[in-house]
Amino acid sequence: MNLEESIKLAVESLGVELYDITTAREHDDNIYRVSITSKDGVNLDKCAEVSRMISPILDLDEPLGGKYKLEVSSPGIERRLKTKHHFISSVGENVKVKDIATDVFKGKLLSADNNKITIETEFGKEELEYGSILSASTYFKW
Repeated sequence: MNLEESIKLAVESLGVELYDITTAREHDDNIYRVSITSKDGVNLDKCAEVSRMISPILDLDEPLGGKYKLEVSSPGIERRLKTKHHFISSVGENVKVKDIATDVFKGKLLSADNNKITIETEFGKEELEYGSILSASTYFKW
């Protein structure tokens, strides 16, 4: 079992889902970010609980050469969509999608399955296969 699978198991044992793991470098610090989601929402107490649960796992299988800061948080209301599961769980939300031809589609995500997504844009419905998606994210109309 690899590190991500171990973290996923630990996170799910606490009643939340692993959304994403990313790394970053900020002000000479390595950051190991674990994003979690839940249908009931994610609060600070849940983030702290997840942090305490996965810290021993990271002590055994140290990421980023062993020197890093762990951050556990919600991915937020505006978040990147990288996996099919991300799209499927975001049906009904506003999305912005750039395809490989660099066309941008913005609108409500009507559906998502294992092959494609459907977006309701101001010009009508657009279907995109996952293989043609360059980048995507949700957005909130303020």
